[in-house]
Amino acid sequence: MKFNKKVLSNGLTVLHEKRDLPVTTVMLASKFGSRYESEKDKGIAHFIEHLCFKGTEKRTTEQIAAELEKVGGILNAFTSEEETAYHVKLPSKHLDLAMDVIFDIFFNPTFPEKEIEKEGGVICEEIRMYRDNPAAHVLERIKGCLYKKPFGMFIAGTEDNIKKMKREDLLKKHSEVYFPGNAILTVVGNNEFEDVVKLAEKFCVNNEGKKPQVSEIKTQNLKSIEKRGDLQQANLAMGFHFPKTSEKEKFAAEVFLAIFGQGMSSKLWREVREKRGLAYAIKTEMDAGKDYGYLVIYIGTGKDKVREVINLCVEEFSKMKDISEKEVEDAKEQVMGNYDISTEDCANVATNLLLEEISGKAEDYYDFKKEIAKVTLKDIKELAEKADYSYFALTP
Repeated sequence: MKFNKKVLSNGLTVLHEKRDLPVTTVMLASKFGSRYESEKDKGIAHFIEHLCFKGTEKRTTEQIAAELEKVGGILNAFTSEEETAYHVKLPSKHLDLAMDVIFDIFFNPTFPEKEIEKEGGVICEEIRMYRDNPAAHVLERIKGCLYKKPFGMFIAGTEDNIKKMKREDLLKKHSEVYFPGNAILTVVGNNEFEDVVKLAEKFCVNNEGKKPQVSEIKTQNLKSIEKRGDLQQANLAMGFHFPKTSEKEKFAAEVFLAIFGQGMSSKLWREVREKRGLAYAIKTEMDAGKDYGYLVIYIGTGKDKVREVINLCVEEFSKMKDISEKEVEDAKEQVMGNYDISTEDCANVATNLLLEEISGKAEDYYDFKKEIAKVTLKDIKELAEKADYSYFALTP
């Protein structure tokens, strides 16, 4: 493994990790996501992501997919709070093709009028799908309990917002934020850095835009219950404000989570499922970015057990103040082992390099284990003091 980084003359940041396996992930991202939207245009970043696959000046929708798939490539994209990223994984020998297609859909989409109305309908169905899925619904709503609008809103936006977005609005926003100085290219695979740079210079346009403005993220702690008659069990999401990726406490947060809620040996799993049989489905994860961070718990349980489960989760969170030095050391080993396993997949590495670059420096990704090793028992206990929580329950 060898890491390289360069900022091109047009402002494009290029990140590269050389590895021996003959598979490459190419990821091109705009530093524009849901975090940068107002309440009235919430969902525009996600809408643009969809439309970038609907044809360019030299490729139809079908050609975009077919050119990559015929060589074994897998094309996809995601919109998050702080970025919108387009990525393809394919055999390393087809790097030229991957770069050509990714740069084309990123910089040269045409946003056909007929596709905007059609894709708007697709996104509205996506919004409805999340609402109709109880587990997805509560995980989306817990963010709104932890953060005020517009940050607390669903990344896909609202149906009303989507239906009001016009082609000129979407094109204008795209031209403003999809420019080299606001973009990051990440390539992880069996390719030479010099070749990556040459291809980036070949396919990258030299347009200019403006860095998106951000509004203050305002936190809150709401508690809410929604009733829905067609359910057999209650779906509960709980959220705790937690360190941002720009804060040094983020490493202690990783260790905290390993002890508290990661896997079948975690405290939460043992107490809620194994000892009391209160749930089949239980999971805990963190969502964090440069300017936000929270820990979320999801549990499916009986309607009459919701209050008991909430109290139990809060109690277990508070008990993290009483853990031992050995528990911390064991958890650090677990977290570092998970990191090693995640590096097997070039797509995981590309994503993590991108996220580290947005939060600070991509190079910090390679210091992860060193920073985890520094976490102390005191660090974990300090996090356990931050017990302000929100919950959202969807009940029968």
